[in-house]
Amino acid sequence: MIRKTAIAVGLLAAAALAQAKLPAPPPPTPEAAAKADEAKARAAYNTKVEAYKLCKAMDKAAANHFKTTAGAGKQPTAGAPACTDPGAFAYTPPKPAEAAGAHSPPETATKPPSSQAPAGAPTPKKP
Repeated sequence: MIRKTAIAVGLLAAAALAQAKLPAPPPPTPEAAAKADEAKARAAYNTKVEAYKLCKAMDKAAANHFKTTAGAGKQPTAGAPACTDPGAFAYTPPKPAEAAGAHSPPETATKPPSSQAPAGAPTPKKP
């Protein structure tokens, strides 16, 4: 029993050392990042489509239930949300930060962003 435990501990230590020596994966290329973003968008769209199909199936089952049990005094409850069709898949890739103008304002600064007064000093009153 002790021998098996010692072997297991040794194998776990060797695996940890081997994993620690693995190089870090290279950063994704812009093309790979764009493909990953599109795959995420497509997965989200597929989730919406599946939810829409489930909603339609539930409506059909409920309609059948109320049709067959109408004589038993059961009535459908009002207020159930309507199924919303997600439409066709459309993906527009986001603009890079440089193209979106997020890196700097278009105008040139004409004055410093702060005053020379110390933080705790009161501002002088104008006469």
